[in-house]
Amino acid sequence: MSQNARSALFVPGDRPERFVKALASGADYIIIDLEDAVDEQFKSQARQNILEFSQAHPQANILVRINAADHPQHDPDIAMCKTCTNIVGILLPKAETTEQLAHTAQAGKAIWPIVESARGLTAIANLAQAANIARMCLGTVDLALDLNLEDGSAAETILDQARYTMLLHSRANSLGAPLDGVFVALDDHEGLACAAQRSKAMGFAGMLCLHPKQVPVIHKAWEPTADALAWARKVLVAAESSENGAFRLDGQMIDAPILARARKLISLAEHSAS
Repeated sequence: MSQNARSALFVPGDRPERFVKALASGADYIIIDLEDAVDEQFKSQARQNILEFSQAHPQANILVRINAADHPQHDPDIAMCKTCTNIVGILLPKAETTEQLAHTAQAGKAIWPIVESARGLTAIANLAQAANIARMCLGTVDLALDLNLEDGSAAETILDQARYTMLLHSRANSLGAPLDGVFVALDDHEGLACAAQRSKAMGFAGMLCLHPKQVPVIHKAWEPTADALAWARKVLVAAESSENGAFRLDGQMIDAPILARARKLISLAEHSAS
């Protein structure tokens, strides 16, 4: 996918006054939520809010998190998404089977499965091969609950295995790089920055996020450092004057994979600035 996916910001579907504010947050994507953030009694109204917003803002591309496959509002959510041309993708929570993905695909939208259970985790290889999948998302909070994990380094060790599995099958099936789960401590900017930098280092495209103030912290983590950019530019300049496929620069052997990394850093910096 060509668009950055560093941040995907949730906004409750029953709070339409926040939709425009979410668009103005600078997040790469906004996700209007019909699931966890909306009480049962307001789910129908939340769908209506999306319809009205879509009509009023036809140029605003949005994602929608629908209710899970076993929820009574699941099919009405799919039907609503099918009618809105500016809904560019559907986040399917608690994704566990290819049958669930095929059913959701009736909306004619790209699907972003959220893996947040043991069953979903064991099915990642199959989920990643399903049609209409854009990229996968890791629901770390619900997955930790399902696996009975306690907060701390031991839980992160287990979640890292889930991250690796998702990253591996995403790449093997030419999907967009996956999104990591939310960081729930809204006022811990330092902790968020560390979590985001770690997700980036692990190959993730970005993170799901809960509040607009998390967006710039996450984006900063995905920006190449000044030193990294200086190295990349130096490598590319040296490559232009080299007559060989591989050459030595500052004591390092530069070959095709290193050149590709340098080009990727420059491209990432250009996309971050756009």
